[in-house]
Amino acid sequence: MKTSYQKSEAFAERYSRQIKLPHVGLKGQEALANAKVLIVGMGGLGSPVSLYLAAAGVGFLGIADFDIVDQSNLQRQIAHRERDIGLLKTESAELALKDINRHLSIERYDFTLEKAELSTLGEEYDLILDCTDNFPTRFQLNDISLLTKTPLVSGAAIRWEGQVTAFDPGDPESPCYQCLYPDRSLEAASCAAEGVISPLVGVIGTMQALEAVNILLGRAQLIGTMWLFDAQFMEWQQMKLPKNPSCPACGSDIVRS
Repeated sequence: MKTSYQKSEAFAERYSRQIKLPHVGLKGQEALANAKVLIVGMGGLGSPVSLYLAAAGVGFLGIADFDIVDQSNLQRQIAHRERDIGLLKTESAELALKDINRHLSIERYDFTLEKAELSTLGEEYDLILDCTDNFPTRFQLNDISLLTKTPLVSGAAIRWEGQVTAFDPGDPESPCYQCLYPDRSLEAASCAAEGVISPLVGVIGTMQALEAVNILLGRAQLIGTMWLFDAQFMEWQQMKLPKNPSCPACGSDIVRS
């Protein structure tokens, strides 16, 4: 259903550069305006993801993070400013997002989301963006994606290396995150311990945002494909990620009681 803003000349003018594109058009822009996207993690990846989705005209963003902004975040988490130190990251991000697009609707989740809450949110949103930095949350988001049949775009960045991929549980040929990492006991290296070059998270987060737009327009590109980026040598590698029939999360060989 079109809102009064979507029917206005201001809407057509604001998004005119996208509407001109054959794979977008007015219909596609309206689809973005009617979409609901959940972004989990408002740090290095969640910052560019949220800023670009707001700018691209996605109409409703859920932003989830329980952390607060501190001095060390400002090197790479571009949704936050020096004046935001001490604020919740979701609060800081909301201010930045509203500065970009006052028509954007935002729902903040300033706490750790439990499985039951995530399951409900998975039903409510059209797409989930995993912008977190730890394996337990990544596996949990994968579980919710599979349970609710909600597409999931996953990104990760550390040191000089990044990766981005997507999963669509509605596609029987799509792998899931656990096809990539079968062992749920993995521990992720942290930026605090290992370091990360600042623009890397922007590269990976922007790729996540672009794939999110593709999915919302019905033209996903990264399902079953992972892009790996070596920022030190400016090299991209593409890796095909097939569905694992023995995957403990989505495999057809698994007997479920």
